[in-house]
Amino acid sequence: MDLAWEFSLDPNTVEKDYVLGWLLAGIQNHPLLFDKLIFKGGTCIKKCYFETFRFSEDLDYTLIDKAYQDKVFLTSCFKQVASWLSDAVGIEIPEDTIDFEIYQNKAGRKSVKGRVGYIGPMQRRRDPVRIKLDLTDDEILVTDPQIQTVHHPYSDNPAEEIKAYTYSFHELFAEKIRALSERARPRDLYDVINIYRHLYSGDSSQAVFNILQKKCEYKAIPVPTMMLIENHPKLAELESEWENMLGHQLPNLPAREPFWEVLPDLFSWIQGNKPKATLESIRLPDNIDSEWQAPRMIQAWQKHLPIELVRYAGANHLCIEINYADKKHLIEPYDLKKTIEVQLLLIVVEHETGKIGQYFVDSIKSIEITQTNFSPRFAIGLTSKVPL
Repeated sequence: MDLAWEFSLDPNTVEKDYVLGWLLAGIQNHPLLFDKLIFKGGTCIKKCYFETFRFSEDLDYTLIDKAYQDKVFLTSCFKQVASWLSDAVGIEIPEDTIDFEIYQNKAGRKSVKGRVGYIGPMQRRRDPVRIKLDLTDDEILVTDPQIQTVHHPYSDNPAEEIKAYTYSFHELFAEKIRALSERARPRDLYDVINIYRHLYSGDSSQAVFNILQKKCEYKAIPVPTMMLIENHPKLAELESEWENMLGHQLPNLPAREPFWEVLPDLFSWIQGNKPKATLESIRLPDNIDSEWQAPRMIQAWQKHLPIELVRYAGANHLCIEINYADKKHLIEPYDLKKTIEVQLLLIVVEHETGKIGQYFVDSIKSIEITQTNFSPRFAIGLTSKVPL
């Protein structure tokens, strides 16, 4: 409920994020599943690498053992996962909600679609919410899988932490670009641009391009370019479905255009034609505690203001309006710091004047995300630039 308040989201959306974390723990603790299901997709990015602020709804995996494409076997395994979850944290997965379908994908290869219903802390018993699982072996793994810690921002996060076998960060990025070129879905565009914005100067465009090239060769499709995306037959759907597919996953849906406008820079970067632009850090006051850094991933701050909304606005280049000393200010949020007196300080630029300013968070009476987009003048330090 605290995190739902932080993001102004339906608690059921946040509950699904909570259950996804524990479902990953259940898979980790199953002796036949952990190292055979390689985690990928948007949920993997959010849970294992950096905060995208998009609350995902499903689990995508690449299977590295074709024998696992078996309805009876998978149903049996996930019944055991359900039993483990019930004992561990009380999440219920009714057996009649566990269902797997084996089908042929467009390439004529076997794939698996699974659905798992759950009754979580919100106790929706009449119609259990379902999580979709997509399991396929129709994918080439270019880099070695990695064991990553799963971010679980809830008070019952186990001391030994939740782990998952995942795609490498560069392979996740390449896979998302390939998915965007094939499907042209809103969430792919949102994720691709978020990853690109989070890249740091040490990231290699050549590494991503090499992986992307091998993946496209395996799928027998051309390597994506801006021209291919612009001429995609489903481009109209990317625009018309922007709100339907993303609106319930984000606290304040940004417009599609600013994300689309970054795509040419991304493709220039990945093709080695143009380095990613770097911005200087915003000037900080002298009384900053240099040892303190804002957490890399979401958390419940237990403040009178939803701090995560501020970080979300900065990451998505949206201005916020704050009420400070009974006066409203339209600001661009850039950084969150603590003073040596342990006061939380929001570092901003006044949108209309371009003046750098800072506000004590405890003295801000209210905040509201606006639909006013801004082009960053400085590096945004509200979220981490380095993958976990």
